[in-house]
Amino acid sequence: MIFIAVKFTALVHERDNWLPRLEDFTVATRSEPGNVFFDWSYSVENPNEFVLLEAFADGAAGEAHVNSDHFKAAIETMSEMVAEVPEIINVEVEGTGWSRMAEVTPRNR
Repeated sequence: MIFIAVKFTALVHERDNWLPRLEDFTVATRSEPGNVFFDWSYSVENPNEFVLLEAFADGAAGEAHVNSDHFKAAIETMSEMVAEVPEIINVEVEGTGWSRMAEVTPRNR
């Protein structure tokens, strides 16, 4: 599985536009056959910083993603809205998706 984490710092005046302007990209990516997950969040310390966590089944799925029209369009849109070059972690990991965390389990009350 290909796991990717990206931190984007949006221009202050684009902060509220970030998710709406990338909605089509998000929906299209989530519908890709090789997409495992694609989730946005933002920092509580810096509300202009968005974090994207995404995973693809394998290298072929990742390649199909970056060659898609919706990816290319999103790159153009994000390039207009970022304040600086994004930071990325891109690694290949074993597994096919989320695993269960062993340290935390629900307590019966």
